[in-house]
Amino acid sequence: MSNEIDIKNLSCFGYVLATRLLVDGGKSVGYMYHEESDNKDDSGWRFFEGSESDEYLSNPENIKIYDIKTILSLDKSILEFLNAPIGSAFIKDENGKFVKDNSFSSVN
Repeated sequence: MSNEIDIKNLSCFGYVLATRLLVDGGKSVGYMYHEESDNKDDSGWRFFEGSESDEYLSNPENIKIYDIKTILSLDKSILEFLNAPIGSAFIKDENGKFVKDNSFSSVN
């Protein structure tokens, strides 16, 4: 991915949403997507461990607001994708590398 974000400039990035399974479990990111921001402080990025069920995701207690640096502390490999346009989604393949998820369609 080109146009990698400079890690020093993340203070203006905005918040992200991520699952507690990912963050509280100290897991690496397995799936992420970029959608329209909910407000000016929202980056539009959403992060998942990848094994969360629909039932888990439907419980609002399982998704929290985080600083992007929290997610980067779990998985630095996301950094090169953070400039991807709205509507982008990435999933880790069997080799642990992110690939574009062409089947993604935003719910917004």
